[in-house]
Amino acid sequence: MFQFPRLSDRAKTMWRSCLASAFRTAFACSIVGCASLFGPAPLRRQIEFPAFSYATIIIIINGATLGDTVRACWQAACATVLGVCPAILSLWVIGPTKLSIGNIAAAVALSAFVVGLPESNGVVGKRIALGQIVIVYLLALVKGGETDAVMHPVHVAVSTAVGVLACVLALLLPYPRLASYEVKQKCELFAENASERVKLFVKAFCADDHSSALPSLAQAKRLAAAGAKFIQSVKRREGSMQWERLPLKLFKPYYKNPVERLQCIETPLRGMEIALTSSPSFPVTILLDGELKQGVIQLEEHLSLTLKQLELSCSSPSDSSTVPESIAENVVKSLQNIQSFPTTHKDLPYFFFLFCMKLLHIESVAKPISVSKKEGVNDSGKQKWFFQGGVSSSWGMKVDLGRLMPALKCSLSLGLAVLFGMLYSKKNGFWAGLPVAITFSSAREATFKVANLKIQGTVLGTVYGVMGCFVLEKFVKLWFIPLFPWLIFTSFLQRSRIYGQAGGISAAIAAVLILGRRNFGPPTEFAIARIVETFIGLFFSVLVDIALQPTRAATLAKTQLSKSLEALHDCICSISLVPIKSSLEEKRNLLKSHLNELGKFMGEAEVEPNFLFLPLHSAAYSRLLASLSKMADLLVHAAHALRFIEQEASKSDASWKDAMTVSKLDGDLKLFKDMLASLIKSFDEVVSIKSLAALEKELEEKSMSYDIELGKSPRTNLSWLAGSGNREDEVEKMISEYLQNSKEIVDRVEVGGSVMVLSLSGLAFCMSSLMREAREMEQGIKDVVQWENACSQINLYEISCKAHALYK
Repeated sequence: MFQFPRLSDRAKTMWRSCLASAFRTAFACSIVGCASLFGPAPLRRQIEFPAFSYATIIIIINGATLGDTVRACWQAACATVLGVCPAILSLWVIGPTKLSIGNIAAAVALSAFVVGLPESNGVVGKRIALGQIVIVYLLALVKGGETDAVMHPVHVAVSTAVGVLACVLALLLPYPRLASYEVKQKCELFAENASERVKLFVKAFCADDHSSALPSLAQAKRLAAAGAKFIQSVKRREGSMQWERLPLKLFKPYYKNPVERLQCIETPLRGMEIALTSSPSFPVTILLDGELKQGVIQLEEHLSLTLKQLELSCSSPSDSSTVPESIAENVVKSLQNIQSFPTTHKDLPYFFFLFCMKLLHIESVAKPISVSKKEGVNDSGKQKWFFQGGVSSSWGMKVDLGRLMPALKCSLSLGLAVLFGMLYSKKNGFWAGLPVAITFSSAREATFKVANLKIQGTVLGTVYGVMGCFVLEKFVKLWFIPLFPWLIFTSFLQRSRIYGQAGGISAAIAAVLILGRRNFGPPTEFAIARIVETFIGLFFSVLVDIALQPTRAATLAKTQLSKSLEALHDCICSISLVPIKSSLEEKRNLLKSHLNELGKFMGEAEVEPNFLFLPLHSAAYSRLLASLSKMADLLVHAAHALRFIEQEASKSDASWKDAMTVSKLDGDLKLFKDMLASLIKSFDEVVSIKSLAALEKELEEKSMSYDIELGKSPRTNLSWLAGSGNREDEVEKMISEYLQNSKEIVDRVEVGGSVMVLSLSGLAFCMSSLMREAREMEQGIKDVVQWENACSQINLYEISCKAHALYK
């Protein structure tokens, strides 16, 4: 007997999510269909554009929660003010009979620029406003003198309001879909995930040999990927929670910044993984002490129990843990017996693992920032300020290049699409502008890929819509029924790798505009005109994108790599025993933002057409991004280690603290910073050059010479790039001196010795690993330069000396 294959938990979750989203979308479309077809006659007369009501639903309700929909209601109101109100004034001043293709295109372009310029109206509000502008102006031109200058825009606004109201009802019934509930659910899943990872890490740490540790480590890496997805899901919903906060906080407290809370748990988990992947051998030598091994196992059990009981979203803080404090204190004492300090590099990963376990314990028992019921009432003024701030920011216009370029791009692409669409067919010209309007995006996109997916999705949806009209040819009032299976299909389409959001939404909207239209002629004739006009609109959208943003993603990725190296250099220079408030943390956050941008440009560069240009070396850039991300994680742990050391030094009974001891330790850190920072700086200089030929030409034009011996000076440390000397010996010598000086400190500590042992050894591991990742980056940098200069022999040391001489 045939049996259906069993679905994995991930597949079941995806099916439930897609079906739930499709059900709510179909429910909202049913509300609009019933209201426009079977509602009271006065209401039916007002809903002249049910197709735009359906399109509004697709724009708003796509994977939305109640908070997203409430925010969309506010954005739709702002959109109506920006789109409909100026149109009423324009039609009244000009007069419908005096409209022409030229002045309509100019009015659409100007209105689109005004809509695209405000900073905080949101992409949903901008899409709705742009769609309203296209419909109001272009249908006024088509109808001519029959157009009422006031009621025609009002009908567009009513059609929009009906779609928005349907979205609200669909998100409330049969039960509300709350962002706060989804955040709580994802946080609980993350807590279970983190608990399981801790068990696997400790199992690998206590393994008798390498082969026994590998399966646990591999399984933990798979769970780490799932944990990252949970954090991303919470991050996506964090903004929506603010729009649900006012009614929810009247009932129970809530936690602020759940993503920050999750990141605090994720950081030591990543450190434990780094420690295990760097471990040279098993079994762990320091676990030969049976008491310490038992303590590690007990701490793992305590951490697993604590993580499972973390309620990180909307529950009471007082119930966040039921683990007795006496048990927690007894378990933590197991690490306080560590007094021996590592004397070799091979032991550093094991001590770093214990350091991360201690850090995880601190973060797991820390109470997150919460807002009580009383505070919630007191914060009503803040909530009011937040609401008013949304109003003022929607109208506030920060005219800078970052806001001006998307507005100009929107204005030109929509104006040209409308102009040439109307020149091709005055009757159907607005279908050229509508796809551009309702798929507007202020962020940079992979232009050719997105346009291709939109065209494919439009064709798919249009063909399906025509087939639905053909099947129900005699039952015009039931044309909206075929939308239901199509909405389910497009929900899956949006989550596919082939079509993604752009193709899935275009397919849904195309079918909606065919099946939800009214008085636009035969379906087949309308479908052909719709496809042609869509192609015209997307063609000019791509053309404007290329004209205003001609820089290729591969070029931007190289520039972003240089910025990331510069930010890494600043982070390394901020490492110090002298505490500088938030310096390293702020610079590390800047580094992470640069790395996120680098990843986006790399993804775009992989799908952009190369034509006659050199493609991006994806393999080399991926290795560089991995190394940079790992170095960013190591910098976080180094900051924690320095914080613990500073806390111990600030105690009045710190017997080890004297000028000579601190000077030795600070000297070791300075030597490390100088060596690594100069190396990263040289990488930045090498990456920044356009080409070796351009570098040589610039040197000749400026008649400059470079000193090949410059890199061998202590100040630059570029001898690493030259390959002179044993680089491994230099690093080992530096770390050995640091360990020796650290051991002198540990020997003099009377109270809190285990904290100093773990913190100093954890810092030593971070220093050693950062140097190792820098050596890994060297090969990636060399591959990138060789890829861009295929006919040249690459010598990073020589290139760096030339670049240093030119740009110093």
